[in-house]
Amino acid sequence: MPSERADLPSELQRFLAYLETERRASPHTIKAYQVDLEQYAAYLAEAGEGIVPSSVALVRGFLARQAGGAGATSLARKLSALRSLYRFLVREGLAPGNPARAVSSPKRPKRLPEVLPEEEVAALVEAPAHLGKPLELRDRAFLELLYGSGLRVSELTGLDVEDVDLAQRLVRVLGKRNKERIVPFGRAAAGAIERWLDGGRPVLAAQPGHAGHEAALFLNWRGGRLTSRSVGRRLDGWVLASGLPRHVHPHVLRHCFATHLLGNGADLRGIQELLGHASLSTTQRYTHLDWKRLAAVYDAAHPRARSGGSGRGGKG
Repeated sequence: MPSERADLPSELQRFLAYLETERRASPHTIKAYQVDLEQYAAYLAEAGEGIVPSSVALVRGFLARQAGGAGATSLARKLSALRSLYRFLVREGLAPGNPARAVSSPKRPKRLPEVLPEEEVAALVEAPAHLGKPLELRDRAFLELLYGSGLRVSELTGLDVEDVDLAQRLVRVLGKRNKERIVPFGRAAAGAIERWLDGGRPVLAAQPGHAGHEAALFLNWRGGRLTSRSVGRRLDGWVLASGLPRHVHPHVLRHCFATHLLGNGADLRGIQELLGHASLSTTQRYTHLDWKRLAAVYDAAHPRARSGGSGRGGKG
């Protein structure tokens, strides 16, 4: 047993040994558990209590003490460590119950999606401007489609040629839980996809790795189906080429799709359908990014905003 654990309560020593030998957890994970549990053991010792049996009140007291210097994510990790510890101790017959199970996880703050201004998205999507090499034709096509239809990257890489209707400018998408939806795309995406199908895809389809991937819409340089990792790597290159001063994850283009639609007057329910969100509440987070436009819509449309009364933002 590592010497640095010799001073720990025996229950913690056994749990950490379990993580190391049976669970084969990484050294980083074990160290994180050890730090959190050492803090917990010190709190209990100060209160004159031991690891067992502990109580819901003691677990809550420990988290309350830690809340002064830790955020919600850190507190949630500490609670998870305590739950795992007591679950192990109960299984081994060393504790009568798991007091951490009755403690609710702290709510983590909701992060708003990252969104680029329209002009930055345009610069990024148009970065593969030479339109001569197969990979450039492909990248321009998938960038236009990611932004033009708001697809998830996994949805994009799962597309087959037959899923795209260039005449109607529609793409059939298989989303989460195998739910199918039909999403439109614009003329820019249609033109880019057509150029890819005519001048780029045939070149890559002639590569040795194409066998078994005949249906795939987007191919890698070996002729196989394009992967999500490759999309991210290629996107990083085009971010540099376009001069954007930030990292852009492929999912950011989906956020841009939704936010820019909303900003230009699209209906929230319609955006929900286009994104394939099961719940409207998931789509509603984009309204927080566009509150200025929504406020302007309110001022222009609501009778009390136009009546000359006390109005929004007036004195109470």
